[in-house]
Amino acid sequence: MRQVADRAGVAMSSVSRVLNNHPDVSESMRARVMTAVEEFGYEPNAVGQMLRQGATKTVGFVVGDISNHLQAEIALGAELALEAQGYTMLLMNSVNNPQLDAEHIRLLIRRQVDGLLLSVADETHRPTIEALEAGNTPYVLIDRELDAQSPPWAVTSDHRGGITSAVEELVGLGHRRIALVGGSPHVRPTRERVAAIEEAVARYPDVSCQVRSGAFTEGHGAAATRELLEGKLPPTAIIAGGNQILIGVLREIRGRALAIPRDLSLVTCDRIPLAEFLSPSLSTIYRDPVAMGRAAAELLLAQLAGQPAQVITLPATYERAGSCSPSPDAVAPTHQ
Repeated sequence: MRQVADRAGVAMSSVSRVLNNHPDVSESMRARVMTAVEEFGYEPNAVGQMLRQGATKTVGFVVGDISNHLQAEIALGAELALEAQGYTMLLMNSVNNPQLDAEHIRLLIRRQVDGLLLSVADETHRPTIEALEAGNTPYVLIDRELDAQSPPWAVTSDHRGGITSAVEELVGLGHRRIALVGGSPHVRPTRERVAAIEEAVARYPDVSCQVRSGAFTEGHGAAATRELLEGKLPPTAIIAGGNQILIGVLREIRGRALAIPRDLSLVTCDRIPLAEFLSPSLSTIYRDPVAMGRAAAELLLAQLAGQPAQVITLPATYERAGSCSPSPDAVAPTHQ
């Protein structure tokens, strides 16, 4: 900046006024300063400028696993909404490690981000909660619940509605043994799905459910499916509680030479890339991840503007497709 001032023959304060579009600058001075700026390739320190204004115009996003197509699309929706308002998003991937969640949160707060978007791996992880409490930085949760945040700012999905609709159709197709292969019990989506399937089957005295919660991984999907199918009363329908879990479920079903839906009906939570080319097509409990990210970003901007706290719940809708058919041992269920 001093070099620009010397070349233009003006004071450094005059360079600052030109670069900040101050109205009290003559056209000749503005021209001399901008010519010098171009000659030196000078780039003002944007962070320094924004800090002087009391904000950095940056938002941190801590995501559990960016390789998960769902979370990648959520991040895309958030970034598009933030960019439209002049914000930059810094993405930190925790690979589903709660300790990394806490470390990333502390790092982003040290970098003085204006706010945080969080899809943490474990809502009960104490270091994560302590990092947020110590930082005093505004944040919005994406399908998560934290006791530390009161009143809550969050975007959630109606997992109960989606699971309930899927179970009702499976029961209508004569399925009396339904299983849910879920993800981590330490996050909201799994808890909501488990509660929903248990409540839904409780309405039918001759329908049972088996739940296998674990990690949102292909390995857990395969191991849980193997255990279910080797049990004394194997399910006739399985709900895969996540697109990464689904891969393991499908691999185990194929390894046993079972046909979908002739031998086993299958429902998945969240769409996977290229799903339209699968045969049979997958019955899916669908939510719009880009809309979730956009809503989370808009909530954070509202929080930064001083608006009152709110929780937005977006729909999760069941879409029946070719992977569900009448149970092999179908008998009409009895309503309680």
